Amino acid sequence: MDKKSLAHTTWNCKYHIVFAPKYRRQVIYGQIKADIGRILRQLCERKGVEIIEASACPDHIHMLVSIPPKLSVSGFVGYLKGKSSTLSQEKKSIEERNKKAALAAK
Repeated sequence: MDKKSLAHTTWNCKYHIVFAPKYRRQVIYGQIKADIGRILRQLCERKGVEIIEASACPDHIHMLVSIPPKLSVSGFVGYLKGKSSTLSQEKKSIEERNKKAALAAK
């Protein structure tokens, strides 16, 4: 087994996490899919969480992650949901602002 260690412990904690948009709307495709993947990778790297496997479907995202025992699972999932939502909304608003500026410049 692939065990990792901290100061006085060895651990192998893997969790299967599924994210779904509100009402399971089928909105995860194309550029949005790529952006969400990049955002989730960045957030996991910040917390020291390893993504073992991930898959995005049009209406949900599956992730198999290895979370160190120093992080609570619920705290980490809350962090992922909150930050990924904030970052994706910021990116969306920046893109809309750029579109409006490009249309105004014509």
